[in-house]
Amino acid sequence: MNRISIALTTRALFGLFALSAATAFAAPGEHPDIDLRVKACTGCHGAEGRAAADGYYPRIAGKPAGYLYNQLVNFRDGRRQYPLMSGLLQTLTDDYLQEIARHFSALDLPYPPPARSTQKPAVLAHGERLVRDGDPARDIPACASCHGSALTGVAPALPGLLGLPHDYLAAQLAGWKSGIRHAHAPDCMAEVARKLNAEDIQSVAHWLSSQPVSLGGKPAAALEKPLPIRCGGVTEAAR
Repeated sequence: MNRISIALTTRALFGLFALSAATAFAAPGEHPDIDLRVKACTGCHGAEGRAAADGYYPRIAGKPAGYLYNQLVNFRDGRRQYPLMSGLLQTLTDDYLQEIARHFSALDLPYPPPARSTQKPAVLAHGERLVRDGDPARDIPACASCHGSALTGVAPALPGLLGLPHDYLAAQLAGWKSGIRHAHAPDCMAEVARKLNAEDIQSVAHWLSSQPVSLGGKPAAALEKPLPIRCGGVTEAAR
């Protein structure tokens, strides 16, 4: 996509979301036309929030509502840095962001099969070990200990890790490691990501993005065990 196309697309998205925001306060409670109001979201995240084909924008359909709400608030309030998202959300209220989050969380849509990985078996094996077992010697908890043994997330605030593109997964881990991305304190993901090296990040992202989505991608209702690390995003979603 060239710069002119990007500029036009961005302007169109801002216009559409601005219209949605301007009418957000027309009446209290739920908006029956919410599916029309979130068209600006699907401009990047794909039809019905199923994810875009460019390998970066993530799927948001079916993610836990508490997680989606936290991310919308984080973009609006500056914990996450992406000008388009921040600009779209800066005028929206907490109630409206919760409604958007509930809308996408309620979508029950099939996942496509993952792309076959071209990575060496050793790379994928290293990624799977970190995901399943962590690395106790470096005090790195397993991804599965927070995101669920099926890796489909845990309601209300822990997202699934399957069905996401490699580039998005790697970029988010790198963002937490470098301090570009933040969450509510204590920022558990930042603490974990700082202990990962570049090889770890790529291996985890390659393995996760090559796995099929189990259980229809639905998050577990509750954690199987207590979290191995304090996580502010989980606490915030529980309020």
